[in-house]
Amino acid sequence: MNIIKSNFSYLSGLQIKQYESLKILYESWNHKINVVSRNDILELNTRHVLHSLSIAKFIDFKPKSKILDVGTGGGFPGIPLAIMFPDVSFHLIDSIGKKIKVVKAIVEELGLTNVKAEKIRSEHVEEKYDFVVSRAVTNMTDFKKIVDGKFSTINNHQIKNGIIYLKGGDLSLELKNFKSARIVEINKYFKEPFFETKKIVYLPISCKGMGSQ
Repeated sequence: MNIIKSNFSYLSGLQIKQYESLKILYESWNHKINVVSRNDILELNTRHVLHSLSIAKFIDFKPKSKILDVGTGGGFPGIPLAIMFPDVSFHLIDSIGKKIKVVKAIVEELGLTNVKAEKIRSEHVEEKYDFVVSRAVTNMTDFKKIVDGKFSTINNHQIKNGIIYLKGGDLSLELKNFKSARIVEINKYFKEPFFETKKIVYLPISCKGMGSQ
């Protein structure tokens, strides 16, 4: 837990309590439904929680923003971000029902009222969002196709509405056709060895939700 508090010194008492509860809740649920690998559960705060929170270093989501987390799995990056931004609405979706079952249970146990978790494919989501976040669900070309049309035409942030994607490794080939994509090395925020190859990819989307700018 110290690794989170040292990187986010402004957390409230409630937020600290919620982050402290995450490891206990995931360890408990993982015995019933495996949503985090056995190795990763031991490093949950670094590999999942802090990794998710790198997005909070990149952007300060404004109150009343709407964020879609596609392929949330066990609730990442959506749940850690929902704790960080209690005045922002998060919609966590996944096509695997047992994972959403865990997400719903953890959201309820944490008392998060700004999260909706749903078993649904992104193609069937009809709402509009300021940003779509995800952790390496697929390559950017395919990912952009499944989230096109999901973006609000209203923008209240310093950057344009778009995709904020957590991924690792060499992305030069994958992003060669996305000239407007911005890559941020996460090790500029966090110095742990795990983040040496981890990146945030930000892709702005046009106001019509089609194409990058």
